[in-house]
Amino acid sequence: MLFQIYGDRALTQLFGWVLVFCGLVLMNEIARRTKIGGLAVLVAVPAVLTVYFIVIQVAAHGGAEWALTNQTYVYMGGWFHYAKLYAADCGCIGFMMIKYGWGIGKKHWFKAFPFVIVAINILIAVASDTESAIKGLSAYAETGSHWWYSNENVWLYGGWWNILNAIAGVLNILCMTGWWGVYSSKDKKDMLWPDMTVWFIVAYDIWNFEYTYLNLPIHSWYCGVALLLAPTFANAFWNKGGWIQNRANTLAIWCMFAQVLPNFQERSNFAVVSSVYGDIYAWNGYRVAYDAEEFVQVAEDGSVLNLQTAAYDAMANPVPQGVIAILAVAANVFCLTMIIKRSIEMGKNPYSNDVWAGTKDYEEAMAKVDA
Repeated sequence: MLFQIYGDRALTQLFGWVLVFCGLVLMNEIARRTKIGGLAVLVAVPAVLTVYFIVIQVAAHGGAEWALTNQTYVYMGGWFHYAKLYAADCGCIGFMMIKYGWGIGKKHWFKAFPFVIVAINILIAVASDTESAIKGLSAYAETGSHWWYSNENVWLYGGWWNILNAIAGVLNILCMTGWWGVYSSKDKKDMLWPDMTVWFIVAYDIWNFEYTYLNLPIHSWYCGVALLLAPTFANAFWNKGGWIQNRANTLAIWCMFAQVLPNFQERSNFAVVSSVYGDIYAWNGYRVAYDAEEFVQVAEDGSVLNLQTAAYDAMANPVPQGVIAILAVAANVFCLTMIIKRSIEMGKNPYSNDVWAGTKDYEEAMAKVDA
């Protein structure tokens, strides 16, 4: 199995997934359908949270006990989560500017903004994957174990799978075509990118799932499955061409929720961890996420479980990590190959032109464009 979902908590964990998936779909609809909804969810709430985050950091540096024990400070203090939240929200605001024709959103050159912001978001993940690969391989050279302890108090199992997935991320950037083919829908509910069809979406989803599986192993059940499927579901059934807007909205919404209430996936009965931890969960005397605690390595007597030994390395189950990394590279290579093939057949540059014109997804999206 990819995740440790079994026992008397399985129904609770599955119900948590349904709550997150349905909540993200609903909140995305609120954000996309009206200006007031978009401004409230994607501008007002992040502005208030920014003040909250600053207060926590200042108070923590001042030694305030409430801040030092605040769940946001304890579990979500790393650079990646803040970078992802604000990069995603900047994308949402830029997409609204294009959709509603606000300011520079009316300019032709600004149509390249979606490509730029998505590429930045992917590169943030590539950097994180690279960091995990370096630290995991360095740990293995020093200790005989791939485990390394992140600044968010989680043991990650870094290795060649991270390198492969970083390569898949770079390839995924090259799979974004038709940079200038970005439009507003007739009903002004969506920013449309018709050339971002199912080919790219599948390649992206596999790559991004692997990213979360490798680097967010105690969050991936939600941010790697529910969060990825929410925009893909909307694109498949009622919002063709609006996937990138849906993706940005749901990502920003999830990041805000996870940043403020990380205990939902860290310490509650909804918590789910990936299978990479393997038989380590059988280690007696230690509290783990599967027993309603986050995966901290602290025993009841206060001692710390150091996974950086060959014995604990042998307990890990990295096979799914390697298999999915290979699949992520293969999916993106295949997608890029198809793009090159179509661009040669059409005699067009795939980045300044739409290469998926004539396909079902593309034509359905173009039918919604405000000409």
